[in-house]
Amino acid sequence: MNEIGARWHALPVEITPDELGSWCPEIPLPLAVTGGSGFIGSHLVDALLAGGLRPRLLVRDPARLSERVRSSADVVCGGLEDPGAIREAVGECRTVIHLAGLVRAENERRFDRANRIGTDNLVRAMQERVPGARLVHLSSLAATGPSVDPGGKTPEDEPRPVSAYGRSKLGGEAAARGHAGPWVILRPPAVYGPRDIDILQFFKLAARGIAPLPSGERWVTVAYVSDVVRAILAAAAGFADRRVLHLGEPEPRTMAGLVGVLADSGGVRARVLLIPPAIVRLLGFGGDVLQMFGMRSIAMTSDKARELLARHWSACTVTSLAALGLTGFVPMPDGAARTWAWYRDQGWVPRAKIQRA
Repeated sequence: MNEIGARWHALPVEITPDELGSWCPEIPLPLAVTGGSGFIGSHLVDALLAGGLRPRLLVRDPARLSERVRSSADVVCGGLEDPGAIREAVGECRTVIHLAGLVRAENERRFDRANRIGTDNLVRAMQERVPGARLVHLSSLAATGPSVDPGGKTPEDEPRPVSAYGRSKLGGEAAARGHAGPWVILRPPAVYGPRDIDILQFFKLAARGIAPLPSGERWVTVAYVSDVVRAILAAAAGFADRRVLHLGEPEPRTMAGLVGVLADSGGVRARVLLIPPAIVRLLGFGGDVLQMFGMRSIAMTSDKARELLARHWSACTVTSLAALGLTGFVPMPDGAARTWAWYRDQGWVPRAKIQRA
């Protein structure tokens, strides 16, 4: 009860059949999804299939989909730069869920091409083929930028992105707002859960007994992946049209507190190591160089360093969750424990518990 409080319910890490039964029948069909092979997208597709729906998936590489998904969905091969593939994907659809985007790139141009122009291409195709379809657009808290107040930014606050990624996502929001039919823009914060490869780095470091963090007090909002999928399903079912909504836990956490919960959930001991901003910037520059040499999986770049050094990555989510009809969230100890278990099963982090000497 301490984790949730009297106002919110503790939700299970897996979306229940009853939940799916309340949302999936209300989603206008046919349904198209972009980015269905990604981290959040793969969880969404699993939920749609479990809810009895057959989505149409626009994916660049169908081989990234499991055999079960390929046999249970209609797959269109292509990207957001391919007008023909986009038109095929959205044709006759009454709902389009847009998750595809770029989270790592070596320059602003690549971010813009994928996240702003790609969304604009999708909206143009919808205007041509299905102008009345509902568009659910997954943006990012990076689009509005950090908050000067630990309590977090509201969806109504003026966006002030501090990174190329954030600016490109804000541009994507502008494109989504141009859709003539109903639309919803969702801004998730840092999202964690099985299959993620970004926050995985924090789990790996905690497993080694150390958690380097930028110095200075920082508050953050986080979300377990199932809660983001819940919000997407609720939005697709018709909640809160023509609104920008913030996702994540109702109460922000300090970075140090987040590390503590994460470590406890994995049965490990992790010591927080505060890193001076100059070192964070230097690590970001090193990541830029590696990106230039083709190492696209490098997460730490100058762009990411600017985000890490900003204060605070927290969001006001209470009114947004209420608008979507959501009454709870996955408590972080539960979500982190499930994530630890999945990472360990995959061999991504060690099984052995670390003991402090």
